[in-house]
Amino acid sequence: MIDYLMKPIRDILEEKIGAAMAAITGHKDCAAMVGSATDPKFGDYQANGIMPLAKKLKTNPHKLAEEIVSKLNTEPRTPNAEPQLSDICEPPEIAGPGFINLRLRPNFVAQSLLAINTYSENLGIEKSTEPKAIVVDFSGPNIAKEMHVGHLRSTIIGDCICRTLEFLGHKVIRQNHIGDWGTQFGMLMALLDEDSRKQEEYTGAPITAEQLKLPLVIFEHFYKQAKQRYDSDSQFEKAAREAVVRLHKNDPEYTVLWQIIVNESRSHYQAIYDTLGVNLNKQHERGESTYNDMLPDVVAELKSKRLVVESEGAFCVFPPGFKNKEGEPLPFMVRKSDGAYLYATTDLAAIRYRVNELKADRIIYVTDSRQKLHFEMLFAVADMAGWNKRDGEEIEFVHVTFGSVLGENGKPLKTREGENVKLKDLLDEAVQRARKIVEEKNPELSPDKKDQIAKAVGIGAVKYADYSNNRTSDYVFNFDRMLAMDGNTAPYMQYAYARIKSIERKGQIKIEDELAGITEITLDEPAEIELAKHLIRYGEAIQSAAADYRPNYLTSYLYDLAQKFSVFYTNCPVLDAGPGKRPTRILLCDLAARTIKHGLTNLLGIEVVEQM
Repeated sequence: MIDYLMKPIRDILEEKIGAAMAAITGHKDCAAMVGSATDPKFGDYQANGIMPLAKKLKTNPHKLAEEIVSKLNTEPRTPNAEPQLSDICEPPEIAGPGFINLRLRPNFVAQSLLAINTYSENLGIEKSTEPKAIVVDFSGPNIAKEMHVGHLRSTIIGDCICRTLEFLGHKVIRQNHIGDWGTQFGMLMALLDEDSRKQEEYTGAPITAEQLKLPLVIFEHFYKQAKQRYDSDSQFEKAAREAVVRLHKNDPEYTVLWQIIVNESRSHYQAIYDTLGVNLNKQHERGESTYNDMLPDVVAELKSKRLVVESEGAFCVFPPGFKNKEGEPLPFMVRKSDGAYLYATTDLAAIRYRVNELKADRIIYVTDSRQKLHFEMLFAVADMAGWNKRDGEEIEFVHVTFGSVLGENGKPLKTREGENVKLKDLLDEAVQRARKIVEEKNPELSPDKKDQIAKAVGIGAVKYADYSNNRTSDYVFNFDRMLAMDGNTAPYMQYAYARIKSIERKGQIKIEDELAGITEITLDEPAEIELAKHLIRYGEAIQSAAADYRPNYLTSYLYDLAQKFSVFYTNCPVLDAGPGKRPTRILLCDLAARTIKHGLTNLLGIEVVEQM
């Protein structure tokens, strides 16, 4: 029975009502389409699948709903002691032309809470019955450049997707497709070559490898200079292209320089990942350079499958259905006329590698929405090449898009000088602002404690503000709003958790002792029942967030949980409750705290603190 209660209630209801629909109509695979009720006064869930089925059968939906409800009420007891619908819900009610409203029984809710308490490690949430190997491609910073605010969303949304899928039992393979190859390195190395020759003229000795171990900000400055020269000086452009060729041929001098730049860049973005609490490190890196030796074979395979069209020396694939503004077929170029390869070629090599070598069942790319056309064409070409299948099984390609981070003026967030805001600067400011708030509210705390809370609140505020927005929309970045102690913010959620832990401290409660051997609880008060119902639906929120790759489903659930707990705590004394109610209310407090902590820390990567 307990194992059965680990299944999401929505899934249980879907199965039972779907089975009743099939039994009544004789149709297989009937979808009950169970979802949350739009208005709590009508119940907790609503089955919406009767009307489309009635339309298909050309029958009266209300009459069909009556027959299905009648069947549900006479459901036979199953041998494995699964509960009947009548054990789970109050008698179903038919609304409108054929909706079925369902309200959970308090006794079933109580049993579900006890089941969650029994499986405390995973909060009683069922793992996927068909775990997949899932590659998630996210973050992708560029070498020789500092990460800026434009990298924020891919990095944290990708991390949340990985965390959520892993919790559900999937094998997640993180891939950080860093920009560590190509023309930009030729430009940078051509400029450094010039500087080295100048130094040799003046000093008699060229620049050494040790001298080139410079801070990333210096390399970025060099890169900007090199880009200006590349765009305005044909001789420098030629030198840069020659430098690219030397690097691609593993020239020892250039390879050493390249590695120095990569290492310095890594030290920068790894520090950002550590600050953000993102699970990415060197082992997850597979940059553009990784696929360099594979590119000729990728093009050769496309040619062997007669997918390549040569146009003025360039090699292109024309996936069907893609056209330019003039209505002409749109090319997906895989090799330039001079023999150079493109990002598109590298992306194709990455897909082939991930399917064949990493054995991916699904590949998820987390990038901004401006790359939508590129990925649509990339997936189409991979399908044409047959790389969307392995051993006859279909491989799923998914592009998870997101909008931009905007300033108060409604335009992409920039500095006053028009530069992209450095991500490190933004995070540092968030922590500094949070430190001031902590100082004002709790001046008696030790400096170390203030620093710990400031980091958790500041970084958490930036991440939570991003997560709580629909990822496909742009959002306006506002420190005051995201650091507010009220509303759907990280500080509010962190405070909600700290508040529950303060109850335990105030009452000197030892949770293990209080709840040891608990086998029965009673839910009488409306606030108790509402909180309990919300707690047992955590798995549904996780499933929805994972299915649609939308962290805002998690933040919405957690915010509602915090609000329901506040109502419960206002109306239902915990420490002063009598012996008949105290275990129930302590269990509700404990599960609320554990759920908030799990959602924030395990899935969103946001620290909680026990004191604010």
